[in-house]
Amino acid sequence: MNDFLTLVAARQSDRAYDKTRPVEKEKLERILGVARLAPSACNAQPWKFTVITDKELSEKIGKAAAGWGMNKFAEDAPVHILVTEEPAGISSTLGGAIKHKHYPLIDLGIATAHITLAAESEGLGSCILGWFDENEIKKLAGIPSSKRLLLDIIIGYPTKEKRKKIRKPVEKVVSYNKY
Repeated sequence: MNDFLTLVAARQSDRAYDKTRPVEKEKLERILGVARLAPSACNAQPWKFTVITDKELSEKIGKAAAGWGMNKFAEDAPVHILVTEEPAGISSTLGGAIKHKHYPLIDLGIATAHITLAAESEGLGSCILGWFDENEIKKLAGIPSSKRLLLDIIIGYPTKEKRKKIRKPVEKVVSYNKY
């Protein structure tokens, strides 16, 4: 198996982090550099990544991510990458209206996948959170109330071993030449 396939097979959603071990700035810069290179419809790049590394702020954001009884593990993550939707260009917006697709959501998903794979390549764990107290996190991170905060990608050094991946069989999710 080539290096990329090995990386994809190894990546998992980690839910336990060493809160005493900070993530090196150089690793974060490489991860965010990869995110910046992600493809997007009409090269719109409709994203903003707000990176939380301050220990006290990270703990507060972790509590807001865990505030509704979900994602308690987010409190231990040393890094939160908050993914905000930014305006797409006219081509992407018009194309999306014509095709009834919201391309920025697709684009943000692609960039998020890039982030999690880059984190894995740096020996870090990650987990993509969509269930959190959006208003509280926006307030804590200084994100304007008019913006859509879509995801919180938590990153850190995992404290648990890799799990066996459970996925549907290929024949359930792939077909050739017709549905």
